Amino acid sequence: MRARLLLWAALTAFLIDQISKYLVVHVMRVAEGPISVLPPFLVFRYGENRGINFGLFQGNGDAARWALIGVSLVISVGVLIWLMRSAPSKLLLVCGGLLIGGALGNVVDRVLYGYVLDFLNMSCCGFDNPYVFNMADVFIFAGAFGLVLFDRKKPS
Repeated sequence: MRARLLLWAALTAFLIDQISKYLVVHVMRVAEGPISVLPPFLVFRYGENRGINFGLFQGNGDAARWALIGVSLVISVGVLIWLMRSAPSKLLLVCGGLLIGGALGNVVDRVLYGYVLDFLNMSCCGFDNPYVFNMADVFIFAGAFGLVLFDRKKPS
């Protein structure tokens, strides 16, 4: 039961990420220009991220690409092992699944394109946010935040 919930959460996050990227990048062709959805709160803008979140640790070489793929896979396997060896709540399993599914979504991008496809841009209140991200980033952040917030084990 535990493994099934984690798997469903991971698969759902992965599919939402990959389908949204396909639709916005390949069908709506956001690379041809920004698409205002709910301006300025939500605008689709094309981005190619060769680093990690917010463009940190940008690397144009194959070594950086494969290193980031390796780090993502190691973290995903580590979270999976941790959750399968403990007695996590259902909420913790969903959070772990979101993190793993998001990480694998970005891994697929790096393997297929050499970079992560980004398209979400959110601004507000006179602040023009220059960064773009994708649904995988949302799932990774939400999953990691949830794993920290909802882990009931107290440090000894």
